[in-house]
Amino acid sequence: MQEIKVAVFDDNKPRRELLQLLLNSSDGLICTGAFEDCRNIVKKLCADIPDVILMDIDMPFVNGIEGLKEVRAHFPTVKVMMQTVFEDEERIFEAIVNGADGYLLKKTPPAKLLEAISEVMEGGAPMTPAIARQVLLFFNGQHRHTEKKDFNLSAREQEILAYLVKGLSYKMIADKCNISYPTVNSHISHIYEKLHVSSGTEAVAKALANKIV
Repeated sequence: MQEIKVAVFDDNKPRRELLQLLLNSSDGLICTGAFEDCRNIVKKLCADIPDVILMDIDMPFVNGIEGLKEVRAHFPTVKVMMQTVFEDEERIFEAIVNGADGYLLKKTPPAKLLEAISEVMEGGAPMTPAIARQVLLFFNGQHRHTEKKDFNLSAREQEILAYLVKGLSYKMIADKCNISYPTVNSHISHIYEKLHVSSGTEAVAKALANKIV
């Protein structure tokens, strides 16, 4: 099994070193670099392009949102999971519209963080429940008067999309729906096609913006 390469951007040195240790001591993962901010991010990543980036949102000099934009411009296939210490709905929205693949609070337990890395590699959109609630509240406020659009989703696809919006992992959705993990993956691929999106966070944003769920 090929190792998942993960880069870390976090201005907190003890946390940065802890994440590096966690990644390098976990089966199937390796940390390609740990950086204190996003200055020269393209050059930093080119040395060993990662599969996933754990991106702190608040850093000096060049913050995580600006770093995310640079990653999307130069490394469109790299997955970026934003991390923050507080639930700032404006920052969450800004990260989502700029192409973040997931959004986790820094207090997320290590086991959940590792699970989120695997999930985002499989096309998921990991979000802690608290973050998912903030996204829901934000879109409810911004799009209260938007008419519901029909994307021809089946009842099962709507059910699975609703669980994605709530921040459930693929495994949790499979359990809730009493179906297999590959079946969930297949349904989500169909959802992406019908919504004309390419990531879980885009699917969640579009679902909320158009009142699909």
